[in-house]
Amino acid sequence: MLPLPVLEKAAAGLVSLPGAGQSVMEMSHRSPEFIAILEKTEQLLRELLEIPPRYTVLFLQGGAMLQFSMVPINLAGVEAGSPRKTASYIDTGVWAEKAAAEAAKYVDVRVAASSKACNYTAIPAAPPPQPNDAYYHICLNNTIVGTAWPEIPATGGTPLAGDASSCLLSAPLEVSRFGVLYAGAQKNLGPAGCTVVIIDSGLLGRAPLWTPVMLRYDIHAREKSLFNTPPCWSIYLIGLVLEWIKECGGLSEMEKRNREKAALLYDCLDASRLFYSPVEKPFRSLMNVPFLPREADSEKRAALYKEAQRIISSDAAGVYIQDIFYFKAFRGGAYGGVLNYPLYAIDFASMYGMPK
Repeated sequence: MLPLPVLEKAAAGLVSLPGAGQSVMEMSHRSPEFIAILEKTEQLLRELLEIPPRYTVLFLQGGAMLQFSMVPINLAGVEAGSPRKTASYIDTGVWAEKAAAEAAKYVDVRVAASSKACNYTAIPAAPPPQPNDAYYHICLNNTIVGTAWPEIPATGGTPLAGDASSCLLSAPLEVSRFGVLYAGAQKNLGPAGCTVVIIDSGLLGRAPLWTPVMLRYDIHAREKSLFNTPPCWSIYLIGLVLEWIKECGGLSEMEKRNREKAALLYDCLDASRLFYSPVEKPFRSLMNVPFLPREADSEKRAALYKEAQRIISSDAAGVYIQDIFYFKAFRGGAYGGVLNYPLYAIDFASMYGMPK
């Protein structure tokens, strides 16, 4: 969910952006007005994340899933007939697994560690890169399974690639630890339609000649994210979210709020006789909180899921998927739904004749 002040500001300028005489959705992406929006959005992102000057910031399309291809092609792609390069991936959940599977089309993927055997309820120890690794890939926050890396692994001189889709801007992040970071906007940055890529400029220009031009980081960098028509409205909204974060006190304040929200949920789950968190405590995400009923009887579980779907899915901060209860704690604007969860838990507990 987007913060209400951002939505209100966007709504006010939807028909005509002040000073522009037209909507952002109507203006040319090469107009001075939009270029000013793009430059301001990049400047705010650099300021909030303290991005070093040597990094290039790109606003692309295709979601994080397109980055599953762009990362291996641009960092390790080879010309036809040349030996394939290798890359290490840490498998920590659905999206990390998908990233590795897609990369295997272009590089020899080594799954260096995996927590699949424990149903992804923890983050595995990260072994060091192999000497011939072109890069090392992790998913910082694992949306569906609700785990997060407590510390960024050290990879020495091997570029670290990170999928930060569901946690970018949730807390301070040391960008200089990464060769490339990418994030689909729809989780924490803004509305769907834009993907932010932050890449060490020294990694540009490595794509093989066969790379489709739209998949080349160096082309997008050279054209300052304007090689083709960018997702103008999404970029504008990202800029408004960044302004809001800055006004709230920056990423340290976002981290404080997210820890408070997560603590409310986890404390309630840990004390509950009805639900529990399957994630090991050191690896619990601040952004995504999956939880399960303790009830073993299948009929009672089915009734519980049905009632939960009716109540929780109507709330802005909760969804119901695949027999898992799941709370999203994205952005500071989600306090309402998070604060309501303990009330829901008590409600359910009283229905089932047990304490919360």
